[in-house]
Amino acid sequence: MKQAVLTIAGSDSSGGAGIQADLKSMAANGVFGMSVLTSITAQNTRGVSAVFHLPLSILEAQIDALFSDIPITVIKTGMLATSDIITTVSRKLAQQQIEHLVVDPVMVAKGGYPLLEQDAMAVLKTNLLPQASLLTPNIAEAEMLSGLTIQTLANAREAAKIIHQLGCKHVLIKGGHLLEQPGTDLLYDGRFFHMFKGEFIQTNTTHGTGCTLASAIAANLAKGKTIPDAIEAAKHYTTDAIRHGLALGQGNGPTDHFYFLQA
Repeated sequence: MKQAVLTIAGSDSSGGAGIQADLKSMAANGVFGMSVLTSITAQNTRGVSAVFHLPLSILEAQIDALFSDIPITVIKTGMLATSDIITTVSRKLAQQQIEHLVVDPVMVAKGGYPLLEQDAMAVLKTNLLPQASLLTPNIAEAEMLSGLTIQTLANAREAAKIIHQLGCKHVLIKGGHLLEQPGTDLLYDGRFFHMFKGEFIQTNTTHGTGCTLASAIAANLAKGKTIPDAIEAAKHYTTDAIRHGLALGQGNGPTDHFYFLQA
């Protein structure tokens, strides 16, 4: 039976990131994706122009509806913009028997629009991260979480140690913006480091790559892979999706989640 995986995140009207990217990535990686919507953004390839956060009662109702009906053991979170949203999601998930929680700590849109309110950072650290099997920050997010400047793999190792102390079981610092060996991701489990070397593709069709990767990891975890193997599979998939990116719009175009369906 096909596994069901839940994403809890915001909507991207351009379809390149957020819930839309999550569901595409999950389907492309062989699982059935379900969604709980936290926020609605008005955005295109050039950036975000407006955001509306759904009422907490609707957020809770979505979660309750799914868990009362469908077995869910793997969840991926994305945009959880406010302290109230994070508190609500953390509380509801703590009540469930979850095997894996993949947290993509979405903080800023690619165009620079803030997607995490300043006072929500502390709540993210204390309430949600201790529940995470895997945290997937990019370089900028890892810098905000650790307080360090990250330019090299040595910097990333130190940041990973600090972030791991927040309670998450594994930290994957994505190296797309590393000055040293760009494209190399670093996994830390509290004892050992694992490097995932990858090809760095110079392109502007990278909108939603963080959402795509985290969702692909969640999908592969649901299929029974270990965390390192799920990351490896998701990294290969995301790299190919970037390689076949779509030149849509006037800004950062999206990846092609179903590149393998082209005739």
